[in-house]
Amino acid sequence: MKKILLITTLLALIVIAGLYAERKLHGINFKLRSAKKEIKELSKNNEIQDGDLIFQTDLSPQSKAVELATKSIYSHCGIIFRKGNDFLVYEAVQPVRETALEKWIARGKDGKYVIKRLKSADKVLTPAIIAKMKQEAEKSMGKDYDLTFEWSDDKMYCSEFIWKIYQRATGIEIGKLQHLKDMDLTSEAVKEKLKERYGSKIPMNETVVSPQAIFESELLTTVKSN
Repeated sequence: MKKILLITTLLALIVIAGLYAERKLHGINFKLRSAKKEIKELSKNNEIQDGDLIFQTDLSPQSKAVELATKSIYSHCGIIFRKGNDFLVYEAVQPVRETALEKWIARGKDGKYVIKRLKSADKVLTPAIIAKMKQEAEKSMGKDYDLTFEWSDDKMYCSEFIWKIYQRATGIEIGKLQHLKDMDLTSEAVKEKLKERYGSKIPMNETVVSPQAIFESELLTTVKSN
């Protein structure tokens, strides 16, 4: 009797797990379909083009610490380039890679995002400059994500990645460079992450650029906020 009950319980758990997985997959597919439809509208309305920057609230474990330290709701960002008929987000995650825009949007919190554009894009972002930006981005493809936010090119984090692409391809610095000590490091979530990454030797004078610093740049204008 106990054996039958155990088997019945296991079968019930398997069915529940299967239903949960199916429901989760359905939710993901719905988000992707919605994002693809929205991207078509963005393209049609010229609300998306090569060199645009896109911001979202990431759902990674470190997202909350980034938000608290930088006083921002946006903890992740990337740069958009077109490849054929598709739009891709070049982003520094693990590893640095290109991600289909619809997948990038669907991955963020509640599918929310903001697209910003260089105010002087029509004059500055010529086909030759866009090609140069793509070349700069390609140099970092496959690199590890920089968990310790160092300013070297050995590894990359999201805002460092797009800041360097713009600066090296156009000479334009989008977002004010700061030092780690300029961030708000007082919350427990931030302190925990700092201890996890650095131990007792926190490099307070390390040069950093946050998603918020780029987001607030006066050189950018918002073309889409959903």
